[in-house]
Amino acid sequence: MNAAGSATPSRRLRLAGAAVHLYTAIGSVLGLLIVLAAFDGDAVAALWLGLVALVVDGTDGMLARRLRVKETIPWFDGARLDDIVDYLTYAFAPVVLLWTTGLLPGGAAGSVVAALPLLASCYQFCRVDAKTEDHAFLGFPSYWNVVAFYAIVLDLDPAVVATVLVVCSVLVFVPVRYLYPSRTTALRGLSLALTALWLVTYAVLLLQVPDPHPVVVALSLAYLGYYVAVSLWLTARAAHRRRGELAAAV
Repeated sequence: MNAAGSATPSRRLRLAGAAVHLYTAIGSVLGLLIVLAAFDGDAVAALWLGLVALVVDGTDGMLARRLRVKETIPWFDGARLDDIVDYLTYAFAPVVLLWTTGLLPGGAAGSVVAALPLLASCYQFCRVDAKTEDHAFLGFPSYWNVVAFYAIVLDLDPAVVATVLVVCSVLVFVPVRYLYPSRTTALRGLSLALTALWLVTYAVLLLQVPDPHPVVVALSLAYLGYYVAVSLWLTARAAHRRRGELAAAV
């Protein structure tokens, strides 16, 4: 009975872990649906699907850690699955959406601009140090879905969109530490609360398209300001720590 009793929870944990991996994998289907909506000319539907993908990506890791999936299903690489899904929903699908909405420059320039974030993200997702020891992203974390969201909701000029894509593609290679809202321990409670509020503004702005309210836009953009400020602070703090360690070693 003791053996049977100890086996049952293990099976339950494995089933729970498998369910979490399936939950993550649903993001690949969402990526497909975003692309299909983009080609159907329904940018708003694509962005709603992008919001669902954001929620899935923001919660699957916490579920995986809570259910100890690395221990219960050690032969399955959930981190690799997460990277595959994130590339589809954070990079590939958003670039397709920008392309189909005409928010990229025309001609060969548009093709080059579209290629840059895809290539930069290939590098980003293959870096073994893409996430730091203090749970931050190293280099711009391929938030092309966020770029596509603001480009569409704010109806940005293609030249502005192209500039943002080029700058952020370069920032992928610059070792700035970017906030990982669900994992960075510093200011974690505040970051999670503000991220949840930003997701609410995301939904409200979609409901208001094509005339987003300036106050909601300001609240949404204020979160980006917070995100950048905290990211720069994390980078400065890490540099200060390194200097201290070097001074102590000398």
